[in-house]
Amino acid sequence: MKKKIVSAVLCAAMLSSMFAGCGKQAASGGAVNEDGIKEFTAFFAVPGSEINDDNEIQQIIAEKTGCKVKETWLTGQTAEEAVGTLIAGGEYPDFIEGGNGSKQLYEAGALVALDDYIDKYPNIKEYFTEQEWDQLRQSDGHIYWIPQFSNIYGQERACTHNDEAFWIQARVLEWAGYPKIETMDEYFDLIEKYNEANPTMADGTTANIPYTILCDDWRYFCLENAPEFLDGYPNDGSVIVDPEKLQVIDYNTTDTAVKYFKKLNEEYHKGIVDPESFTQTYDEYIAKISSGRVLGMIDQWWDFAYTGEDAIKSAGLDEQGCQYVPLPITIEKGMKNQWHNSGGVLNVSSGLAITTSCKDVDAALQFVNDLLDQEIHDLRFWGVKDVDYKVGDDGLYYRTPEMRKQAADTAYKAAHTCSYSYFPQYSGTSRDGKNAMKSDGQEQEFFDGLSEPIKKCFEAYGAKTYVEMLGTSEKPGDWYPMYTYSNTLTTDTPGGTAWTKMGEIKHQYLPKVVMADDFDKGWAEYMKVYEECKPEDFISEMQTELERRMTEAAKYK
Repeated sequence: MKKKIVSAVLCAAMLSSMFAGCGKQAASGGAVNEDGIKEFTAFFAVPGSEINDDNEIQQIIAEKTGCKVKETWLTGQTAEEAVGTLIAGGEYPDFIEGGNGSKQLYEAGALVALDDYIDKYPNIKEYFTEQEWDQLRQSDGHIYWIPQFSNIYGQERACTHNDEAFWIQARVLEWAGYPKIETMDEYFDLIEKYNEANPTMADGTTANIPYTILCDDWRYFCLENAPEFLDGYPNDGSVIVDPEKLQVIDYNTTDTAVKYFKKLNEEYHKGIVDPESFTQTYDEYIAKISSGRVLGMIDQWWDFAYTGEDAIKSAGLDEQGCQYVPLPITIEKGMKNQWHNSGGVLNVSSGLAITTSCKDVDAALQFVNDLLDQEIHDLRFWGVKDVDYKVGDDGLYYRTPEMRKQAADTAYKAAHTCSYSYFPQYSGTSRDGKNAMKSDGQEQEFFDGLSEPIKKCFEAYGAKTYVEMLGTSEKPGDWYPMYTYSNTLTTDTPGGTAWTKMGEIKHQYLPKVVMADDFDKGWAEYMKVYEECKPEDFISEMQTELERRMTEAAKYK
């Protein structure tokens, strides 16, 4: 415990020192380097991979836009801790994405209001509708950040299910003859049978991990929020919304929640659930995924694919069937699942912001505007023509097998690729009306780039994409998703206080419930302390917000 505390203090000191310098650099208006490129700084309160200082595409973008951004990512702290350190020091990078600490930055007066600037930059102005911009206004009526990931340009092009699911390796499904798996019980039954018949990987010595759970910090959604999906509801994140009654429901206490955690308890005692699940760090979890040993888990695609899946490809384990596909799991057969919903999700609780330490806000916003130009967007998400992709006679972009291999290589990405991944971006269809904004949305390129085990799996289930493995549901209602509100709650209200306590209790007790020798006793103990958090206060505030959203949406119809 002491070691962890010392480490956190050290990280805080390093972060404070680092951005004290960044703030001074920005004070000169963004330093201009010897090539005449204006340099800005950015900090994103999420873990990420830094690229090389001489990254090739970053340099091309700099030459075309006149700007370059040094990106830094979260290490060794929570978002709230990192943001708190910056606020205490009073010096900030030029750009910031505060994640769960965004409200702290706003309340500290660390962010620049963007209202007077938006109309000056056409690509930024176009990025959201007037209604969406209005949804981003804070309590003082101003807009301080731009959500980066919700925007679909033109036609939606979704091949990858970027969201949460019960994932399973293709080799498990192939071994079983590609059975129809619809329920949680069928899912675990298959994993049990496969692991009994195949306790190791193809090398005969490396033991499989049947099922692991990520519980590290805010990522414990991989453990706790499955009941909403199992009951056939979409990802409102913190609650269920009954679309008929427009009523908020607490998914933590449903009959399905009891069944789900009881199942995990049974699987834990059978040795199917990884015993390190409740103590492993995110890095340790990704290392397990990368090794190809993990047969199944619940997670969001974005949380493991760009690290774990790429490592699987680089090691050649994709051809052994160690990549993952999502399954349409519900608690009972015949239920409609809503693991995948079409359309973008506007998460108003955080986004890219410009801090008061930035002395050239116009240049910073011009850079954001330039990143949304089609030419620059192609560089970010396709790369360099004839190096990272080719253009067919029909005008469609595609990659050769060699290009696909290098696109997944960690060293190549650090030296060559620069997506500015936490700056505003589009999915959907390019302005040329043909190509996808991102390579993973280009249907034929996507399919051609799949490993043979994944292609065989899709063919067996009559699918061509990960999305088709699940099916697609429309946006459930104008309230959706409710987590964009619960993410902003603080202990200033009874509901926010309850929400904080509920999270703490779930972190503490759900692992105990899964490991309990007597599940019923463990669940009863959990429910007792859970009810002491006054979850009804949280549900009440969420109900009020639901009704507010429905009323507000009606104004635009």
